[in-house]
Amino acid sequence: MTLIKLVKIVVAALEEIKARDIEVLDVTKITTLFDRMIIASGDSTRQTRAIANNVAEKVKAGGGTVYGMEGEQTGEWILVDLGDVVVHVMQSSVRLHYNLEELWAEARKISKTAARKSGEAAPSVMHGLKAPPEDSPVSVSPPVPKKRKAPKPVPGKTG
Repeated sequence: MTLIKLVKIVVAALEEIKARDIEVLDVTKITTLFDRMIIASGDSTRQTRAIANNVAEKVKAGGGTVYGMEGEQTGEWILVDLGDVVVHVMQSSVRLHYNLEELWAEARKISKTAARKSGEAAPSVMHGLKAPPEDSPVSVSPPVPKKRKAPKPVPGKTG
């Protein structure tokens, strides 16, 4: 399955279960572990589980592979490893606490409309973000799975 098709399937699956604040990030210039990170919010543990399960089902139905899912037990933060795409489904309070968008601020944002249509963003939808310098090291990374392996457990909520 192509990256473009995989992103389209994921975004559609997220929207189908009413995920909020969907962000698609192009992280190819930041990491070699995966190409896209998709972050979405749910209002409850029941909804986050339903969203993550729907993503997994739709990807499998589309011919893709789900390499692993972590966090279904608590439902606060569920990570779905799809190989080239990593999906984070989080409750709003957990998303606010970990603020993955800030940790991966050097990533190029792709509008979900552009992702739905072509999988890539036109320059007009990049929200004015600057591309990171080629020699820029990444100093902070959130917990992420290694490419094509089951992800490590997602950290619990600290408080």
